Amino acid sequence: MLFRPWTILAFAPLSLANTPPALAQSMAGASLSLEASSDERRRGISWSNGNPVLGTELSATVADAVTVRAGATSLWGRNRHRDADAVVDLGAAYEHRLGGWTLSIQGDYHLFPGASGQGYGEIGANAAFLLGPASLDLFARYAPDQDNIGGDNLYIGTSAAIAIPATPFTLSGHVGRSSGGTNDPARAARLRPDGRYWDHGVALDWYRGRWNAALRYANSSIDDDGSPARRNTGARLIAHIGLSL
Repeated sequence: MLFRPWTILAFAPLSLANTPPALAQSMAGASLSLEASSDERRRGISWSNGNPVLGTELSATVADAVTVRAGATSLWGRNRHRDADAVVDLGAAYEHRLGGWTLSIQGDYHLFPGASGQGYGEIGANAAFLLGPASLDLFARYAPDQDNIGGDNLYIGTSAAIAIPATPFTLSGHVGRSSGGTNDPARAARLRPDGRYWDHGVALDWYRGRWNAALRYANSSIDDDGSPARRNTGARLIAHIGLSL
């Protein structure tokens, strides 16, 4: 199946997945954004084989404290997800404020146009605390046992971000751990090449009006031995640019 770049605009991406969660959750109404990155890294693993991607994202508040989102990111037929043309992310979240904390629950489903038997769903929870220009997040994501991912998958972690005073820059970092049960090692290697592993990263984001740009460092504890599932899991500096409409 030939993937045409402009078909990505028919969906809405998860660029907010790269925004510090506590800051993203403070946004309301509807938003549309376009972005380009030199790599599509998720939980320390490249979903684009280390190649550049295009993405688009739409999110909207549809009821009190309920947000829905849809997004797409090009994968250009890369082999981690059986030569999928893109990943389409669909989700909804509910949030509740408790003192200085914002608590949220969410559900997401990931589709892979151009490839069969690759879609999977996951649920998650997040606790975010804002203190002036700084935020702290604790989060968990769980994909129940599904054939397409060869078992179940649990991701837990924490992230922090701070807007640097009197500048358009935000500095952030995260650390996370992936684990889970395995029924089919070949399918489970899509999301957990080493069975259990850690990932971490830091980012410097620049915001000016509708534009944003970033340099992001990503790495993981996965032993990159050159095999297909473990490629592009080591240290990488990623460039990003985005536009909000």
